Amino acid sequence: MATDHIRYDVLARDALRGVLRRVLTDAATHGLPGEHHFFITFVSKAEGVKLSPRLLAQYPDEMTIILQHQFWDLVVTEDRFEVGLSFGGIPERLVVPFHAIKSFFDPSVQFGLQFEPSEAIAETPPAPKLPAAPASSAIAAPLPTPATKANDKASEDEQAAPAPSGEGAEVVRLDRFRKK
Repeated sequence: MATDHIRYDVLARDALRGVLRRVLTDAATHGLPGEHHFFITFVSKAEGVKLSPRLLAQYPDEMTIILQHQFWDLVVTEDRFEVGLSFGGIPERLVVPFHAIKSFFDPSVQFGLQFEPSEAIAETPPAPKLPAAPASSAIAAPLPTPATKANDKASEDEQAAPAPSGEGAEVVRLDRFRKK
């Protein structure tokens, strides 16, 4: 088999992260259009991720956030995004580099992107071994804050929405492009 000196897998991964960057940039500039909202799962201890010690203790391996009704100050740069969310009534500022993201899903249109876990953590130094987390993904749904509560029309069910199952969704996996 010939050696891939061009690294198409890396180019495809970076292009897909560019889609994510563009979507978040548009949301930061114009807000979320229509029924669009985002589930974003990332590696909690990846290099550059900034979480409070409280959230890191609660989600030591990975964390899923939902950007829908109650988030603020979304800032997107070339290599990361920052967002304000409320967890248990406590406002938090999260910083998430794009390389730490494992998956992105917009259930309003059944569109998703999934990155291999090794891709998300390959760029980080090895972390100390911790007890294994349960098989189910941790979900951290933003809770109402006084500033946004009046504008929020979402039901309580939406706030505690389960992670998307991916059934019927178009999930683009980089494996599809790799030779086996």
